[in-house]
Formats: sequence, C-alpha cells, structure tokens
Amino acid sequence: MKSAVIVFPGSNCDRDMAMALAGALGHAPRMVWHKDVSLPDGLDLIAIPGGFSFGDYLRCGAIAGRSPIMRAVADFANRGGLVLGICNGFQVLCETGLLPGTLMRNSGLKFICKTVRLTVETADSPFTSAYDAGQPIDIPVAHHDGNYVASDALVQRLRDADRIAFSYQDNPNGSSGNIAGVLSQNRRVLGMMPHPERRADPDLGGTDGRALFQSLAKALISA
Repeated sequence: MKSAVIVFPGSNCDRDMAMALAGALGHAPRMVWHKDVSLPDGLDLIAIPGGFSFGDYLRCGAIAGRSPIMRAVADFANRGGLVLGICNGFQVLCETGLLPGTLMRNSGLKFICKTVRLTVETADSPFTSAYDAGQPIDIPVAHHDGNYVASDALVQRLRDADRIAFSYQDNPNGSSGNIAGVLSQNRRVLGMMPHPERRADPDLGGTDGRALFQSLAKALISA
C-alpha cells in the first residue's frame, strides 16, 4: 500500500495528512512537490492537503490545478486510482475537473474555523465504508472559500447517484444542498472541505475522522 501527498507552496496541512495516512496505512507517504512531472511508481492513493496554495491568488486552487504534477494526478485518477482532496485539495480537484461544482466565498464572507457536525451520507465508497450511513460526526473546518456551488440539477444528480459523501447539519458556508463532500462518478475520488486528519487522533480532540483513513486502509488491503 503506497501513498503520496502532493505539496504546493502554501500547503499547511501536508504533515497532518501524512501522519493520518501513516497511522492508518502503516507507512509514511511520499511527499511529492508540485513541480514534479511524474508520480512515484506503484502508488495506490494520492492525497491533496489543505492550506492556501499559491496564497489563494486568482481563485482558490486554480493555480495549483495547473501545476505540472496535476496532469499526472489526473491520469492516475482516470485510471481508477484513489484520490483524496481536503479543503484546498477539494478546491484543486474541482479546478482540474476531477470533481463537479466549484468552491466560492463563504456566504457570510468571513473565514470560518470551528468544529461542525456532519452527516455521513453514504458508506458505499472506499473513503466512508468504516462509517454508517446517516452517522453524525464532528469534524473541524477552516476556510474562507468553502461554499460549494452547484446547480439544483447537479445537486439532484449527485443525490440520485449517491455521490454526496458528507453533508453539513448546520450549513456554515452556504453550500448548495448542504454538501460538505462529493465523490467522483467512479467513486474513487473524494473532495471535502472539513478536515478529517484533524480528528484522527485523540490528542487532537477527537477521532471522528479516523474512520475515513481506516476505510482507505480497508479498501487498499482488499484491492
């Protein structure tokens, strides 16, 4: 089971992500710089962490989405590889077209940093199988541009296809359909705004995020 974390200028959750992956998978992931043009051989999972890639200039995630390594990440995803994007990573995945919708300014136009209550909408994915559908979990958010914007038609298509992974119980940012995380059509790519890596260790205040990384470990062992 080999994993990698993509690092951009401004990433600030890359080490948190690496520690959460190492705890679940039993090995330290490779840290891959955004200017690399190829990925390490034999990867099973790529994680794109949170932060403020390129200072959030232009649109959040837009410059990072055009970094050299993202072409290799897109190829990896299109071949069925597992890709996880958290916060800024979710923005990057939307900017590259690997996930639908876009992330815009929070409806209150203020940075939000707090723990929020989510509902696990589906347990039928490599990222959520260790949860129960309908389970409430508490996960922190820390973003200024976490408002997931999608048309009513897209939200309905995502709902009909069981591609909404997590939803907000008390929508903090105005996201369409209360959406906190979405899956790709093949269910192998997940983007979410809340930070499960910040709730994967009791020393961090809780373990509600641990099951996401346990789900990935289970998926990779059974693959």
